[in-house]
Amino acid sequence: MLETSSRRLALLSLLQSRPEWPGPELAERLGVSTRTIRNDVESLRELGYPVESTRGATGAYRLGPGARLPPLLLDDEEAVAVAIGLRAGTGVSGMEESSARALAKLEQVLPHRLHRQVAAIHESTTRAPEYLGTNVADPEIDSAVLSRIAAAVRDREWFRFDYAIEPEAPSDAPTATPSVPDGRKLVEPYRLVNWRRHWYLVGRDPRSGDWSAYRADWITPLMPTRRAFTPVPLPGLDYTSFVLRDVAATGWKVHARITVFAPAEEVLARINPTVGVVESVDEHRCVLVTGADSLETIAVYIGMLGLDFKVTGPPGLVTHLKTLGNRYLDAVSP
Repeated sequence: MLETSSRRLALLSLLQSRPEWPGPELAERLGVSTRTIRNDVESLRELGYPVESTRGATGAYRLGPGARLPPLLLDDEEAVAVAIGLRAGTGVSGMEESSARALAKLEQVLPHRLHRQVAAIHESTTRAPEYLGTNVADPEIDSAVLSRIAAAVRDREWFRFDYAIEPEAPSDAPTATPSVPDGRKLVEPYRLVNWRRHWYLVGRDPRSGDWSAYRADWITPLMPTRRAFTPVPLPGLDYTSFVLRDVAATGWKVHARITVFAPAEEVLARINPTVGVVESVDEHRCVLVTGADSLETIAVYIGMLGLDFKVTGPPGLVTHLKTLGNRYLDAVSP
C-alpha cells in the first residue's frame, strides 16, 4: 500500500487521465478499500480539487473543470502551449500514445476559458506535410496572436491586423514566405495551417475576394472588429494545398500545369507536396500544378514521375520537351 501522500497524488493522477473512474476500480488500482478512496477524495476536495462523485451501487468519481494544474503548476500560457504542442505532435515516432495520455490529463482540468483557447486553435488548424531536409530556424510566435487568430476563425469575424515581413536567412528548402506585401490588412479568416514549423492564416479579402496566406509570426492583431461574415468556399483547393501552392510558388521562376494520365492519389504518392499541387479531373486524370527555377528542371521532374502526361504550356516548356525527346530518340537510334 502506498503512503498516504503518495497515494493521494496517484489518485489525482488517475482522475486526470480519463473522464470517470468507478470507486472499486480506483481502490483496486491503488490497493486500498473503497472507504479509503472516499476519505482520500474528501482530502483532495479540502485541498481545492473539485472531485465530483455519483451515487449508486458502485459510485464513480471525476475531476471537474476549473481546478488548478497540479502537480505541474502550469500558468495559463504554459498550459495552452503544452496542450497545443501535444495536439500538434512531436514528430518523433512512437510517442503518439504517451502524448495522447498527457493531453487527456491536461484537458481534463483545463479551466473553461483555456479550454476554449486550445479548442479554437485546434479546430481552426490544419497540419501540412513536413519537408525533410529543411534548414530553417523555428520562428517565434506569440501564443496570444495564435489565440486571437483562432478566435476570429471560430467566431467567423473579420480580422484586422498589421502585416510586417521580416527577412530570413537562406535555406535549403522552398521559401516559407507567402506572396503578400506589408501593410494593414482586413480579411475574412478561414483556417490556420501549420507547415515546416510555420503558422499561416488563410484569409479572404472581403472587398476584392482575393485569397492569401499570411505568416502568423508577422501578424500584429488590431482591435477586434466584432463584425461577422458569411463564409465563402475556397474554390478548387483545400486550405493545406492552397498554402503549399501559394508559399512554394513565390520561389518559382517558371510555372506549369501538366495533365497526368493517372488518378490524383497515385500522383500525390509520387511527389513531395511542397513542390506541386495536384488537382483531380476524374478517376483517370489529374492536373499537376508545379514550377521551378528553369524549364530544364521541370522537364526532368515530370519525367521522373514515371507516368504518361501531356504538356500544352508554357510554350518554352513544350519546345524544350520536343528537343529533349528528339535527343533521347537519337541516343538510342542505330
